[in-house]
Amino acid sequence: MSTIDLHVSPLGRVEGDLDVRVTIEDGVVSSAWTEAAMFRGFEMILRGKDPQAGLIVCPRICGICGGSHLYKSAYALDVAWRTEMPANATLVRNIAQACETLQSIPRYFYALFAIDLTNKKYAKSPLYEEAVRRFAPYVGESYQKGVVLSNKPVEVYALFGGQWPHSSFMVPGGVMCAPTLSDVTRAVAILEHWKDNWLEAQWLGCSVDRWLEIETWEDMLEWVDENESQHNSDCGFFIRYALDVGLDTYGVGPGNFIATGTYFEPSLYTNPDIDGRNAALINRSGIFAEGNFYEFDQANVREDVAHSFYQGSTARHPFEGETVPVDPEAGRKDGKYSWAKSPRYDVPGLGHVPLETGPLARRMAAAAPNAGAHQDDDNLFLDIHQKKGPSVFVRQMARMHEGPKYYKWVMDWLSKLELSESFYSKPVEHAEGKGFGATEAARGALADWIVIEDGKIANYQVVTPTAWNIGPRDAEGVLGPMEQAMVGAPIADPSDPVELGHVARSFDSCLVCTVHAYDGRTGKELSRFVINGDV
Repeated sequence: MSTIDLHVSPLGRVEGDLDVRVTIEDGVVSSAWTEAAMFRGFEMILRGKDPQAGLIVCPRICGICGGSHLYKSAYALDVAWRTEMPANATLVRNIAQACETLQSIPRYFYALFAIDLTNKKYAKSPLYEEAVRRFAPYVGESYQKGVVLSNKPVEVYALFGGQWPHSSFMVPGGVMCAPTLSDVTRAVAILEHWKDNWLEAQWLGCSVDRWLEIETWEDMLEWVDENESQHNSDCGFFIRYALDVGLDTYGVGPGNFIATGTYFEPSLYTNPDIDGRNAALINRSGIFAEGNFYEFDQANVREDVAHSFYQGSTARHPFEGETVPVDPEAGRKDGKYSWAKSPRYDVPGLGHVPLETGPLARRMAAAAPNAGAHQDDDNLFLDIHQKKGPSVFVRQMARMHEGPKYYKWVMDWLSKLELSESFYSKPVEHAEGKGFGATEAARGALADWIVIEDGKIANYQVVTPTAWNIGPRDAEGVLGPMEQAMVGAPIADPSDPVELGHVARSFDSCLVCTVHAYDGRTGKELSRFVINGDV
């Protein structure tokens, strides 16, 4: 049996803060360690500040999902201050949040994920030349159009929020904007342009409504061959190519999922609180673990730091959370290896379980029973999960499935705005309180817990999708979701482990792409390269 240890540092295409170590036995990954290599400490920055500081600081956590950070920060303070939310404000928040995700979908697919499909590993595929023609970075026909048009939805965000990214227009009690009929009309036109020129013309090759008729895995396969337009669309081609090169055969992960949910039915969330949150959600929250559905309860979230560069050994709820860093060199002596914490969820009867978050988790939550009339009720990916299981391919299709769905929702919300009515209700700024706010960023479950004492932030904890997915082992030694997803991946060429890139990017990892491979037994560098020439 041949054994190789590889250190991939860093792995990703945008931010260089994820290192991966894997052990490969007979060409297959047998174990993995994900290391978040950067400490940021936003929780420490916010402690002692004015409660509204989160509205300014949190959107700066990420330049891609800043709107999502604002959204959940605003709702955390809404809960703590017990605000009243005008219907218009809820609708505008929904619209802005969804538009940020709509821009992420094509930008992520073409600029981060699909360029790996042009890797020389796939040169023997009969579809390889077509993949290069479509997806080659910068020059691919689909790449260019998809990336350019991806900016359209956030133009709508900027109409309401004044700017994107790093807007702070969502505030406790509503939003700081007063859109006009002209603004709404322009927003509709922008989204229709995006839909007509990318979503339908390029990605689907059919109408949004036709795609949303798909209910089963068999329906999806039949859709591909229904006509030439769909067969040759980017979506149709990706399905055919991904199945041809085996992206449906690895990247499984834990098979257990968490969605905190997002977007509210205005009439059901006039007074934001924790108890009424799940019932008011449109994009539902939920837990899917060991084949069963559970209602999401923020009280069951824990953060484990046994293998993280922080003091402590007890898994804590975020309201009691601590973020006290330790020297990494000292931490490594105690088995710590990542700046990410390890979020876990206390599932009844199962204990503290690592859960995958992201579009596939949202799609699983949408299949839970007893959906309200206003809630997303969609069994497609439960059907695919049961018939094929999770994989790099299934995770990617779940993400792309949300484009048509969110487009329809945003257009409906725009039509419901009552421009003559209020967008803001001034709150009472309570000196004491606790708040929880959450959303579904493009990458998954994103939540804040705030504790206010004597008019100041006494504790602030942010749990991100990246932490859920790339967090390290916990105190019991259980691997994090991405670590589990890498186990079983076939590595054809250890000097160019593109398969690890597929797995990481199927979670929408936002990281730089330079890769270094090492023989773990000798420390000798095997090669140094840049995937697909992307710097």
